[in-house]
Amino acid sequence: METKDKVFETMKKADKPLSAGQIADISGLDRKEVDKAMKDLKKDERIESPKRCYWQPKK
Repeated sequence: METKDKVFETMKKADKPLSAGQIADISGLDRKEVDKAMKDLKKDERIESPKRCYWQPKK
């Protein structure tokens, strides 16, 4: 599974907005990998930020 997909799946399973640090802790991925994946997910418009520094899949 690609890092971007793993980050997205972690967000979907959490069912609440998460910070990059929380995603790294839950998924076991390196924080830098999570940041890079989230940057790609933002560019693809697959995630949104309901509050500062927290992200969730777009509804």
